[in-house]
Order: sequence, then C-alpha cells, then structure tokens
Amino acid sequence: MLNSAKWIAYPGDTRYDCPLFEKQFSAKGEIKKATVTITSLGCYYAELNGRRIGKFVMAPGFTMRGRVQCQTYDVTDCIDAENTVNVYLSEGWFKGKINFLEGRQFAERTKCIIAELTLTYKDGTTETVVTDESWQVKKSKSSMVDIYDGEHYDANFEDSFVPVAVLDYDKSILVPQQGVDVIEHETVRPIEIIKTPAGETVIDFGQEVTGYFTLTVDAKKGDLVHLEFGEVLDKHGNFYRENYRTAKAEFKYVCRDGVQTHKPKLTFWGYRYIRVNAFPGELTLDSIHAIVVHSDIKRTGYLDSSNPMLNRLFKNIIWGQKGNFLDIPTDCPQRDERMGWTGDAQVFCRTASYNFDVEQFFAKWLTDVWMEQKEIGFVPHIIPQVWGTDSPSAAWADAATICPWQIYLTYGNKKILKDQFASMCGHVDSIGRITKRPSLWYGCGHFGDWLGLDAPAGSYKGSSNEDFIASVFYAYSTLLVVKAGRVLGRNVTKYENLYNRIVAKIRKTFKKYKTQTECVLALYFDIATDKAAVAKQLADMIEANGKRLKTGFVGTPYLLHALSQNGYTELAYDLLLQDQFPSWLYSVKCGATTIWEHWDGRNEEGEFWSRDMNSFNHYAYGSVADWVYGVACGIQTVEEQPGFAAIRIAPQPTDKLDHLSASIETRHGLVSSRWYHENGKVRYEITTPVKSTVVIDGKEFEVEAGSYLF
Repeated sequence: MLNSAKWIAYPGDTRYDCPLFEKQFSAKGEIKKATVTITSLGCYYAELNGRRIGKFVMAPGFTMRGRVQCQTYDVTDCIDAENTVNVYLSEGWFKGKINFLEGRQFAERTKCIIAELTLTYKDGTTETVVTDESWQVKKSKSSMVDIYDGEHYDANFEDSFVPVAVLDYDKSILVPQQGVDVIEHETVRPIEIIKTPAGETVIDFGQEVTGYFTLTVDAKKGDLVHLEFGEVLDKHGNFYRENYRTAKAEFKYVCRDGVQTHKPKLTFWGYRYIRVNAFPGELTLDSIHAIVVHSDIKRTGYLDSSNPMLNRLFKNIIWGQKGNFLDIPTDCPQRDERMGWTGDAQVFCRTASYNFDVEQFFAKWLTDVWMEQKEIGFVPHIIPQVWGTDSPSAAWADAATICPWQIYLTYGNKKILKDQFASMCGHVDSIGRITKRPSLWYGCGHFGDWLGLDAPAGSYKGSSNEDFIASVFYAYSTLLVVKAGRVLGRNVTKYENLYNRIVAKIRKTFKKYKTQTECVLALYFDIATDKAAVAKQLADMIEANGKRLKTGFVGTPYLLHALSQNGYTELAYDLLLQDQFPSWLYSVKCGATTIWEHWDGRNEEGEFWSRDMNSFNHYAYGSVADWVYGVACGIQTVEEQPGFAAIRIAPQPTDKLDHLSASIETRHGLVSSRWYHENGKVRYEITTPVKSTVVIDGKEFEVEAGSYLF
C-alpha cells in the first residue's frame, strides 16, 4: 500500500506536541473522483481546504505488532482549483504516555504520516499527490496533546513552515482498515454549574461520558481557560480526581481576542464533572458541551422493566459499553490505563454483542490478540500489549477462545472461527507447556477471582482457589476449540481427549468448593458431579449473606446463570434486584451513571474504595445483562444454527417485577420477548424473525416467524 508515498515527520523534537503538515497543489481539470489514503505512526486529523477528511476520531486507531491500518476517504466534494491539505499529528497510542514500552519494535521511530491523494479527472486521466519532500511542517497551536494528560492550546501561537524530514521506514506494516471507525455521537449539555463547599466551580453533565467537548468563550488575548476532569464528587460534594492517578486529564487554552470556539482533535477524557479553574467572562450552561466519542457500533439490544432502578442499571450498562468501546474494548476511559484488558472483554462479550453490533469491532481486536500471541507464545493480559507481561492468567487469556466463539454464536459467521482457530489452539497448547501438573492449569500466577469480596485483607483477589479457576477455564477453552474445530471440519481428536482428561483430573483433584465463585464455576462449566448439592450449597451461601453476592470478575458473569440453570431462578432475581451493598443496584442507588469497577467503589459512608484503582466506568459487571436477555426474557441462540438462524425463547418471569422486556436486532431480523402480569396471570408477547422454539411454563411450542401472545 501507498507504494509511491513516503513517511514524513517534523525534523526536530516534537514529543507530546502536535505538528501540522501542509501540502498545496492545483487541480489540472474537472474532477470526476478524488480519494485519499492515509495513516500514521501516532494519531492524525486531516483537512482538505479547511474541511475535515472523514469522521474517524483518533485515526488510525490502536494497532500493534507491525500492523498499522490505512484509511481511504472519498474527498471529491472537497476539491477546488487550488487546494491545501493539512494534517495534525499527535503521539496517540504510538509513543504517548499510554505506551509504556515506547512503541515496542518501533522504539527508535518518531511519529510520522504517510498519504496518497488520487485525482481522477473527467477526461479519464489520473494524478497522485503523495507525502514526500515537497511537503512542509510546523508546530501547531497545540503545545501538548496526550491521551492521559489532555491538551494545552495557545490560540495566539504562530510558527513558520520548514521542510519535512523524509524517513526510511518500511511499508510492510501497512494494512487496509479492519476495525470500526471511532466517531462523534451525542452532544450532552450540562445540567448544572455547582459551587462546591471548597469554593470550586464544577460543571455537572449528569452522565459520565467518554469523549471531548466544545468550548465557547468571549475573551481577551492571553486569557486562560483551565479545565480538569473527574468522574465523581466526594462525600462533601467537592471535586474528586485522585482515582485518575498520574493522568493529568486537563485542558489549558490561551485565548485570542473575541468570541471563539474550540474542540480538541486528538485526545479524549472520561468524565461526568469538569472543574473550571480559570475561565474569562461569564461561565454558562452554553459555554461547554460534552461530545460523546466511541466506535461506530450500531445499537441492537434493548431492555426495559417495571423497576426504575433496574432500568437505570440497563442504561448504565449501555453507557459503560459506549465509554469503553473506543477502537478496542478498554477497561476504563479515564485514568492512566485505558487498556484492552482481555478478562474484561471476555466476561462482557456476550452482553456486548447483544447490546450493539460488534462483529467487526471484535474481529479487529481478536486479530490483535493473535498477533501478540504469536509474538510472545501466549495471550498477554492486555491487547495491544504495551505494558510487558508475565505468564498468562486464567479467564483473561481465555478471551482467545471465549470471544471468537461468542461472536460466532451471535452473528453466525464462520469466518471469525476460521481466522482465530490457530489462536484458539495456540492458547490451549500454551497452557500445556507452562502448567506444573499435566491436565490441569496449575502452579502459575493468576488474577484469581479478581476483586472478589471474600478476598483476604490487603488482597485484590478473592479467596477462590486459583488453580481450580484456572483448570476450569483450561477445560472450557479446550471444549471451545473442539466445538470450533467441528464447525470448521477440523480433526480435533487431540483436544477431545484433552478435554476429557482435564475434567476427570479436576473432579479428582478439587472435590469440595468453599466459595460462591467455586460453586458457580463448578455448576456453570459442568464440573460438579452432584449439581443439586452444589447448587444448594451456593444458594445457602447467598442466603446466609443476606441474599447478597461475594463474587468478583470471574464468578459474577456466571452467577445468575448457575442459579437459574439449577432451579434457583427466584434467588437469581433476588440478587439482580438487591439494592444493598454489594449489588448491581447499590451503585445505582448511589447515583452511578455507568458501571463501577468495585462493588464498593464508594461505601455506604461515602468513602472511596481506594485512590489506587477505583474506576467508576468499568463495564465488566454489566455482563449481568446477558442473563436478562437470555434467561429472564429467554432469548437464546441455538448452537447448531448460530446467529439466531433458529431461536429458543424460554422466558422465566417473577412476581418481583410487573413487566420485563428484551429485544435484539439479529442478522435475521428483530426478536423480542416481553412478559407482564395481568389479572393474576402472566402474558407473554413474543416476536421472532425465524422458526423458533418457545417455552412457556415448561411446555414447548414450535412457531414460524411472526408475533405471538401466550
């Protein structure tokens, strides 16, 4: 790709600032079509004749391991007789503070761009304008742009253009765009300007968002706007941002004379509140508006109930996904992290694929998984891998098998399995190489049941046996390799035999379960030989804890499923609707607008869990929505006919809600399930786009596509 173009850069040191490249050219006739193909090491923002090229925010996205995506845009409507191309360039994910390994194999390289503009004239001739020695560059008005730290911008700064530096970098890393563009979505107006007890001026947007903002100010030259971003207020009502850790998350703007507007181009923040440290003139609700930014994924799933708090939870799950699906599935969008943690992605994958169309989104990220995996021999904790890594962790590395299989089930496209099958096998094979005991995943470092509430004092890990957790996921990943292999017509006898050995060894080695999570995994993954006894043990543990959970990242996604699959659906509803700590609705009661990282991110006294690791926009526990879709409302894929080509709809209502509904826009059309109480009975409204099996009170009905009342 871009065979005639050259990599070009600013000739001096531009670390953390944002150079501006420029090329002027004349059109030689009437234009039929014009396209530009462009990419960068770093993130770019491009304009042609003052008009933005494309809508992709933070292009070319977060890529890695010798793979840089190229974008092609139609710019026919932007071409004039005389033309100017401008490209702004920041470090982005490539060399900014977010990249602890400094670009890894690109450590010696500087941020740069490469582009080719193709003009097709109406007379049939073509012309290309490429990045080369003829371009010029200067420092822009942005003296600092960084994903963690924000932006410093001086509206009065001017610099002179100088010739670009041409770099002899290879082009083998260039690939066509695979991922989903990140674009602007909602504009959110603030709901209030607060004067805090500490005397601070704070803007409240009423909703935590990921993105940037538009600023409008009437000022004099040299006046300063200084903003800082935060998720929550402390128990006294003061601005709080210690949980951002080292991320400065600020914006400084030196004004010119008069009314002016500004919108950042190459960074983003996660925030609900903005502290206004300096602002010339009158600050009003029209001065700053938030702009929501996330991958261009289509909303496909909807949930609704008779319980307002539950509905707020559903909204929080959606906002958590939007805030963290910014080119990759991140853990959080605000602090000095924002990484593609594999564990978070796999536990949320099913919910994610029902809420939004994420097939292409995950296809790109899973390609990154495989490329990192090939390089280091196993699946690292975060993808792209920019922090270095220890040995793989169970339930995190298993994203390599769980995510492709779930995307296949939701969308029915074998390509994801074909593309990722080597990765799936490679993950299982790597466990066999590192384990200390054959047929178990044993004696390796793991995250365990991360943030489980039964953790010993001073530990982030729950009390569940790490070797048991790891071995169960070893079995599950092996089973998924078997299932994927059968779909693809591969010989998987080796993995079939391995799966049987793993399960037998687990049952022989781990005969008792001492935590909620251990019981959940034994039930959900079909390890327990006496399911009735283990289900009762789990139910008794929950009852003894006041109908409250103690599970962390590993146990929580499967908790309600394990209960409902074993005759305890009402107890599962008790957990879903519990509003005392710890519970999903506890955070809602505390005013959350996204999903918290910790059950007790803020305790009942208003104190924060910690300053070290306490995100208030962390989507993993939002995985509970897949139970609402698939069990409470009963919309289920059929493994033999994936992608909702056939559907099983088996709702499980409760007297604890007056009504509950779910809908998913599938590849075959809309499926919806709604139940409600009426005259002492339950009425079910079912719509299916394909032949389906509907199960009502244990009785099965085979129905054709259509709408039905039961």
